[in-house]
Amino acid sequence: MLSRRSLLASTAAFAVAGVSSQAWSQGAPIAEQAEWAQNYDGASRVRVPRSVTPILSPGALQATEEMVERYRDIVARGGWQRLAGPTNLRVGARNPAVAALRQRLIVEGDLDPAAGASPIYDSYVEAGVKRFQSRHGLNATGTLNEATLASMNVPAETRLKQLELNIVRLRSYSGNLGHRYVIVNIPAALVETVEDGRVHTRHAAGVGKIDRQSPIMNAKVTAINFNPFWTVPASIIKKDLIPKMQKDPSYLTDNKIRIFNGGGQELRPEQVNWRSDEATRYMFRQDPGGDVNSMGFVRINIPNPHGVYMHDTPSKGIFGDDFRFVSSGCVRVQNVRDYITWLLKDTPGWDREHIEQVFEAGSRTDAPLREPVNVYWTYITAWAAPDGLVQFRDDIYNRDGLGNIPVASRGPIEPTDPDEAFMQN
Repeated sequence: MLSRRSLLASTAAFAVAGVSSQAWSQGAPIAEQAEWAQNYDGASRVRVPRSVTPILSPGALQATEEMVERYRDIVARGGWQRLAGPTNLRVGARNPAVAALRQRLIVEGDLDPAAGASPIYDSYVEAGVKRFQSRHGLNATGTLNEATLASMNVPAETRLKQLELNIVRLRSYSGNLGHRYVIVNIPAALVETVEDGRVHTRHAAGVGKIDRQSPIMNAKVTAINFNPFWTVPASIIKKDLIPKMQKDPSYLTDNKIRIFNGGGQELRPEQVNWRSDEATRYMFRQDPGGDVNSMGFVRINIPNPHGVYMHDTPSKGIFGDDFRFVSSGCVRVQNVRDYITWLLKDTPGWDREHIEQVFEAGSRTDAPLREPVNVYWTYITAWAAPDGLVQFRDDIYNRDGLGNIPVASRGPIEPTDPDEAFMQN
C-alpha cells in the first residue's frame, strides 16, 4: 500500500511551480534566521545513490527515452518558474524565496511535496538542493549558490531538447562496445570503467578547455607508462612556453624541462632567442617525477590521430572543482591508481601490489596491456538511469547548439594560476 507521502510524490512530480519568482527579489534578507530553534531531521539529508548503469548502455538509452516523455509532460504543463535570487541560502535561513525554491525542486522530483511550503530553508530543502546539485554535476553542498541557481533557471524546454539530442548520441553507441571498456564523458568531466555491463569505477576528470577541446573519438588503451617523460606539444610551445620564458627565464630550469635540438644535443635556455619563434624548432622534454611532471606518475597510452592521451596530474585539487575544463585536450584522471589497476587486471604480473612497488621505486617502466581496452571519448549532456534519475551537464563546447546553457556559471575559462596555462596538458 502506498503511503500518503509516496502517493503525493508520485502525483506531484510533474507539478508546475505556482509561486511567483518575485519573492526571490523582494523577500527578506537571506541572513535572517528562523524564529524558533529547529531540530533538523538528519534522515532527510539524503545522498543520491550512484547508478551502476553505464552512460553508454542499452539501459541508459531506454531510461533516457522514457525521460523524454516525462519532460514533454513537464513542458506541456508550463515548465517551471524562473528564480531570480537571492543566492547563498542555507539551512536555517528564513526568506519568502524559499517557498518558490520548494516548488522548483518539486517539479523535477528533487523534493517531496509533503515537505510543505514553509519559508524556512530546512533540512528537507537542503536535501532537495543536494539532489539537484548531484544531478547537474555540482558539488552537493546543499547551499543555493550561483551555479545551482543558474542550472535551475535553464528552461524546461531546453532540458527537453537536450534529452532529445542525446538520445541520438546514445543510439550511436548501441552496438557491442566490448566486454571491458572505458567511457570519457567530456561535458561531465567523468570517466567510467565498465565490465560485464556494469560500472566498475568512476573517476572525476580534467578535460579540454573551451579553446583547446578534447576530441570526440574511439580508441584503445594499449599501455601504461610509469614515471614518464613529457614531451611538450608544438602548440603549447608556441602558445604557452615562449610567453612564459619571456616573463620568467628560470621557468624551464625550475620545472625540470630540457631543450634538445634536431641532433639530440641538449641546449641551455639562454642559448635560445625567446623573442623569436626559434624555440618552435626544438624538442622540450620534462623529466619524470610525479611532483613536477605534468603527467604526474602515469601516462595512459591511447594511440589516436589527435595526439591526446590520459594521465595522472600533480594538480589533484582540480578534481574537487565543479568546473574541470582546464587541460589542453588530454584527460587527467582522479584516483589514477585504481584506474590503472583495473586496466591491468588481466595483464600477468601487474597486480595492485606490483603497481604500488613501481610507484614507490619511481622507476621509468612500461606496462603493455595483454588485451587493449576500448575507450570512448563522448559528448553526452543529458542522460538517465533505470532508477529514474536524470542527469544534465552544461554544453561546454556548444555542440548542442541550444545557446543558453549556463557554462559561464561554473568557473573561469582560463586557469587562474599563471603556471596552469603551460602545465595543464
